Amino acid sequence: MCSSFLQVDVVIPTQTKYLDLIGSIGEHIARELDSFTGDREAFAYQLNLVLTEATANAIKHAHDGDEKDFVRITIHLHEHALTINVYDHGQGFDLETVPLPDFEHPAESGMGLFFIRTMMDSVTYTRRDDGNVLEIIKTLN
Repeated sequence: MCSSFLQVDVVIPTQTKYLDLIGSIGEHIARELDSFTGDREAFAYQLNLVLTEATANAIKHAHDGDEKDFVRITIHLHEHALTINVYDHGQGFDLETVPLPDFEHPAESGMGLFFIRTMMDSVTYTRRDDGNVLEIIKTLN
């Protein structure tokens, strides 16, 4: 796969049955990067987890289980970075006020964002007139 540019745009209903599909797209991209010099299997795992958690959060928190709504996920691969955007139509939240998860009770919320922030280089959440976007960036070596 030519790693200088790639764009993937996926729109799914707000149903968790599509999470495996989203994660596998990330795995496939990571395994096929020509210029990536790191551990491809570890990166494939990370992208699967990040995409799955970000999409699950959008389904769970932004759409209140409304299966008629949708989540849009875009993945842009440029020469030196991978950018993931997850779009939702929910009420939004302040990313800076999300507390660290309670590691003694890992079933509690906050673990997904913690993993995303730990594995990726930049995470922002922006409210827009037409919805919200979680932007995740990973710089590539």
